[in-house]
Amino acid sequence: MAVVDTGSVSPIQNPRRELPPSMVERMTLILDAFDGPAVRLPLEEVVSRTLLPRSTVHRILDQLVRSQWVEHASVGYRLGRRALGLGGGDGGHAQIRAAAAPLLHELHLRTAMVVHLAVLDGGETVCLDKVGGRFAASLPSRVGGRGPAYSTAGGKAMLAWMDPENVDALYQRRLNRCTERTIADLVTLHQELDRIRQRRGVAYERGESVRGVACVGVAVRGVDGPVAGISLCGDARTAQLERVAPLVARAAREVARTLYPESGVPRRGHETVPQPETRWSAEALDRLLAVQSGQWL
Repeated sequence: MAVVDTGSVSPIQNPRRELPPSMVERMTLILDAFDGPAVRLPLEEVVSRTLLPRSTVHRILDQLVRSQWVEHASVGYRLGRRALGLGGGDGGHAQIRAAAAPLLHELHLRTAMVVHLAVLDGGETVCLDKVGGRFAASLPSRVGGRGPAYSTAGGKAMLAWMDPENVDALYQRRLNRCTERTIADLVTLHQELDRIRQRRGVAYERGESVRGVACVGVAVRGVDGPVAGISLCGDARTAQLERVAPLVARAAREVARTLYPESGVPRRGHETVPQPETRWSAEALDRLLAVQSGQWL
């Protein structure tokens, strides 16, 4: 009868994985911890899934965030633009366009102005959709086109809801001018973003991106910050931006409700209880949304 010696065998609880020898292997383990593009994981969960040391995970995640492979969201981390691009995704852009499309057309029909839907990509905006009449042909914007976010109303509206430190990280050097009215330094940009926040997120620009064109924009805000920007553009000589600003703000809220129904805010036409709608009086518009010549708005 064989005798099995078990005295030299001791159970090992919670074994730690040996540290992979290369940085590429460690990065792969961390990226594989995310099950899908919508998954958000706190730091401790990434550590648990990878079995890597906490300090190692934190250091690599910080590097991945800086290189846009991962995004640091309010409730943890999620896959970033570059990782989603490799996977064939578009970062949710198709979903944003689908949610916004009917509201963009409604804005154009009600105002006869050109409507843009854009998202942030680093320090630039990327145009997802453009709706307009004859005036649209005179604008150089196009679907897929890019431009400095600080020079457009929709871009500034999105930047206003970012942490100032993140805005600084996007623009570490002097800002390039598109026209003589473009904001050209970080101090002025932060002053403008503060004014946008004081105006409940409404951003203006007159000739900052294109000479002779004026725009008003509002960000579509998600659970982790701005996900898109909607703007109305028209001739700077005749556009009454203050009067149409509430329409843009309402459209941005409707898109957010469609994209994030779990927020508990009912979409238009689906209210179970009548909800009072906030209306801006002419006096409130003059006080909150007034545009003074010579200022960055």
